[in-house]
Amino acid sequence: MTNQNNCIIKIEHLSKAFGDKVVLDDINLDIRRGEFVTLLGPSGCGKTTLLRMIAGFLKADSGVIAMEGTDISDTPPHRRPLNTVFQRYALFPHLNVYDNIAFGLKLNKVPSAEIDSRVRKALKMVSMTDYEDRDVNSLSGGQQQRVAIARAIVNRPKVLLLDEPLAALDLKMRKDMQMELKQMHQELGITFIYVTHDQEEALTLSDTVVVMSDGKIQQIGTPIDIYNEPVNSFVADFIGESNILNATMIRDREVEFIGHTFECVDEGFGINAPVDVVVRPEDIYIIANAENAKFTGEVKSCIFKGVHYEMFVETDKGYELMLQDYNAFEVGSTVGMFIKPSDIHVMQKERTCNTFEGKMTSPTTVQILGAEFECGECGLQAGEEVYVSVNFDRVELLDNKEDGTVMGEVEFILYKGNRYHLTVLTDEGEKVYVDTNDIWDKGDIVGISVAAADLHITKRV
Repeated sequence: MTNQNNCIIKIEHLSKAFGDKVVLDDINLDIRRGEFVTLLGPSGCGKTTLLRMIAGFLKADSGVIAMEGTDISDTPPHRRPLNTVFQRYALFPHLNVYDNIAFGLKLNKVPSAEIDSRVRKALKMVSMTDYEDRDVNSLSGGQQQRVAIARAIVNRPKVLLLDEPLAALDLKMRKDMQMELKQMHQELGITFIYVTHDQEEALTLSDTVVVMSDGKIQQIGTPIDIYNEPVNSFVADFIGESNILNATMIRDREVEFIGHTFECVDEGFGINAPVDVVVRPEDIYIIANAENAKFTGEVKSCIFKGVHYEMFVETDKGYELMLQDYNAFEVGSTVGMFIKPSDIHVMQKERTCNTFEGKMTSPTTVQILGAEFECGECGLQAGEEVYVSVNFDRVELLDNKEDGTVMGEVEFILYKGNRYHLTVLTDEGEKVYVDTNDIWDKGDIVGISVAAADLHITKRV
């Protein structure tokens, strides 16, 4: 639990929709004083909307944003004790560096001597001491970003909001600015709330990472916790490289996956329970002597990545694994592998099949996903409300979308070692989960079909 005396921003049950699209769904978040918090997630996950609501540029549909115990949900942006640094810098082109930084202080009628002292201190902090008279249009992208940060911190905000501030910079400049931002945060001692879709950036900068997807918080934790202990397959896949595999928890501390049984450190999942496991590529140990290994495989590719080699190995049971090792192993060679118990992370499965609410339209047809499906005789009559379950591998995706009963768009793809697990968003806004060996791309428009025998129907009570 967050110490309430140390909590500078408290967000409770915050929701926001644009039309029918829910952008934020019941967000709850405590941010500590002096903390560097990063909102991390893919495009469209709601992270920038959340930042803009904290800044006051957007109003919530429901919920509360409190700062130091005071509800600021209806407080206009200019009256909130925080400043925002935007991706596009938003500098005034007609003002030089000094006047850009001093703008807010002059607006608040701060005495001239104090303005000069604070501006020069801010310039020194962002390593721009000799640039006060320069035209901002003559500056590089990195220099403009420093000016934007100086303009924000000169007002001494209690919270600094940063909306993907480094996205427009080249790779080397971005790396340099990351280190400078981290140092600035330590020197200033104020709260930073940072938005990015760059996982490495989030892990490098943050005290706390808030991983978001589909308008919801998936996980909150330190960078080490998020990387080593992801709560679900989305977080595991989004944060770094991962092998995410279907598994069965045989009993406490014993799990089966890729056709082999392994010791692990996890408990409390039950007996013979379906689970997911995550094994990071660097945690699979590879040796040339296959006889001394837990399992074997054939090296399918080996690519030098600068610090290590990245290899794909097809295991003796037909699963493909990604490995990272300092040594290269020849393509086509048979290698041995083993995984330490502490390097196997077991997660609860989020779902084991598709489940939809529906209604019988006749004794042999049911309406789900906004369409009518043939289901065969199931002993129920028209008008009865039902649950319909469909196994992932019994959903068929079709290239010719018109051939499907409904249409959808491939939204998320997760490779599970020997098959792909897809999330398909239908035209009605419902999600269908599919296991397939076929290769699809994110954004593909597909037809969705399910055979009558694969629809399992129970009456809704």
